[in-house]
Amino acid sequence: MDYQYPMAMDWSTEEIIDAVAFYECVEQAYEKGVKRSELMAKYRRFKEIVPSKAEEKTLCSEFDRVSGYSCYRVVQQAKSLEDNDLVKM
Repeated sequence: MDYQYPMAMDWSTEEIIDAVAFYECVEQAYEKGVKRSELMAKYRRFKEIVPSKAEEKTLCSEFDRVSGYSCYRVVQQAKSLEDNDLVKM
């Protein structure tokens, strides 16, 4: 990984750790797959940190740009699967 995860400067240490955990799940979905239930739990926590759709879109677009991985596509696929399924892009 040769990039930095996008985040807001006003986040607490715990919020940064939780947001990074979501970004790592997105990476995992592309690289080897991740359980839907784990991904959705991390996404729900991410949405607690970033409740604004506009801010979510900005942060995810930045992550997509630097990593090449799409948060939106991963979450959309996860929403179409059952809890025990594997999200694999």
